[in-house]
Amino acid sequence: MEITMLVEYGWVLLLLIALEGLLAADNALVLAIMVKHLPDEQRKKALFYGLAGAFVFRFGSLFAISFLVDVWQVQAIGALYLLFIAANHIFRKLFISKEKEKAATKKEKKKSGFWGTVFKVELADIAFAVDSILAAVALAVTLPNTNLPMIGGLDGGKFLVIFAGGIIGLIIMRFAANYFVRLLQTRPGLEIAAFFIVGWVGVKLLVYTLSHPALAVLPEGFAKSPEWKITFYVVLVLIALGGWFLSKEKKEVPTSE
Repeated sequence: MEITMLVEYGWVLLLLIALEGLLAADNALVLAIMVKHLPDEQRKKALFYGLAGAFVFRFGSLFAISFLVDVWQVQAIGALYLLFIAANHIFRKLFISKEKEKAATKKEKKKSGFWGTVFKVELADIAFAVDSILAAVALAVTLPNTNLPMIGGLDGGKFLVIFAGGIIGLIIMRFAANYFVRLLQTRPGLEIAAFFIVGWVGVKLLVYTLSHPALAVLPEGFAKSPEWKITFYVVLVLIALGGWFLSKEKKEVPTSE
């Protein structure tokens, strides 16, 4: 049983590393675009503040949600939020032209000074932190409980997996984001696949919510049943493979562009 638990925890951690990598790359790309119009020195400061904000907000979100994770209303809001950001991102990527996005970015640049940009970067950090932690919680919440002490409303083992995912996300944003940005540029379909995965993780959290004893829309044990877990991971792997193989490989775009 211990080996099975270790395998399951290890598998979820690997999924978190992959998902955090793609989300962190997307986040880093957004932050780079937001500060691009600033002079070099101010740009470095804004990015430093952005990284510091990402650290504070990510761990603040983790500790807050650890105390609220068993409240079904919070689970429901989290599930709907993940579904919304996935649908919104996919819609913008598929149906809003790049020309319109560039025009909107240019308008935004004209309005933003240094502190205005920093403020917007911090707001973006809050959204990124919530996205990251909710996705991690949705993946970890159905893991079997360990013998570690509870932290808030979370089993200690689950908390450590989510904590590790948050740390990995920050490390990727700081050191490995360029690699993932290049990967997203050469295989743009991976970005859409990543947000399909975010939406599917939202479905997982919604299933967990609907099987909450206070709602009992689904049987209480359904969210932790082997059948549902197998279905979830098979679909998740198919989405990832589809994003890789259906994405037309593009030549790497120079960084200066």
